[in-house]
Amino acid sequence: MLSHSKIKNNITRQKNNLKTTLTILGCGSALPTRDNFPTSQILEMRDKQFMIDCGEGTQIRMRQMSIKTNRLGHIFISHLHGDHVFGLIGLISTFGMLNRTADLHIHAAAELKTILTPQLKFFCEEIPFKIIFHAFNPRVHVLIYDDRTVQVFTIPLKHRVPSCGFLFEEKPRDRHIIREMIDFYEIPTWRIPKIKQGEDFETKDGELIANDILTTMPEKPKRFAYCSDTAYYEKIIPIIEGVDCLYHEATFMNDELIRAKNTQHSTAQQAATIALKAKVKQLIIGHFSARYVNKNGLLNEAKAIFEKTVLGEDMKIYEF
Repeated sequence: MLSHSKIKNNITRQKNNLKTTLTILGCGSALPTRDNFPTSQILEMRDKQFMIDCGEGTQIRMRQMSIKTNRLGHIFISHLHGDHVFGLIGLISTFGMLNRTADLHIHAAAELKTILTPQLKFFCEEIPFKIIFHAFNPRVHVLIYDDRTVQVFTIPLKHRVPSCGFLFEEKPRDRHIIREMIDFYEIPTWRIPKIKQGEDFETKDGELIANDILTTMPEKPKRFAYCSDTAYYEKIIPIIEGVDCLYHEATFMNDELIRAKNTQHSTAQQAATIALKAKVKQLIIGHFSARYVNKNGLLNEAKAIFEKTVLGEDMKIYEF
């Protein structure tokens, strides 16, 4: 029979292939700084890449990090402020020069297609791939993307223009079949999918092998919530409750509370309060005002409310 160590090593190898990562390309606000470009990030989930916002300099950060985009098919735009969209036309143009052929899907408010279409006709008329727009209403919580393994929902936010965040959810995985069990019980390949879905297995000698001997439990589906730009807004809490990771804007410290209210942004303390009330597992704060050269004050303010807070940093990869 198989040793416990062999089974454990097999499970570890399987889990290492199921990592969910967030790469921050830019976590500054409207005014770029040396350390922080405008907003953009790439979420890798279930072997797919999803871009969230595309501020100016996005493709530069991607080049600096040597990010390959062969699995990037969908870009989600939270709202139509320049620091979240000015990088789009440059990125699309570069994809054309790199001879990309796969369709590129852009999910955004309907107005973005109106804004971007003349630029595409003027600068990118001969690109060898299609741009496909998917319009949604940022004011409502709705499913906007659905495939075999991942769903994406909008999170209505509170900002000066219609704005929404995004909730990325993995669908439940199949159980993990133990590789050595396949050999030990001579399981034919055609039976493996059903066993992963929970079926028992009957050997050629008529012995019934319980599924929990052949497989291990899958990882719990991961959930990631992106909330920027927004004022403090408790209505998002039921939507993001319990997520594995929350990225929430923290443009100002609390001594700029009036400015935050006037500009419809959040303070670090407010972001942490949302994380605490939503019982999230981890909080990443970002979208920092250019006034903060040193971000420790923002971090300390948030950690005083929610200990599991980390700073967003350009060109850093977060795993959860």
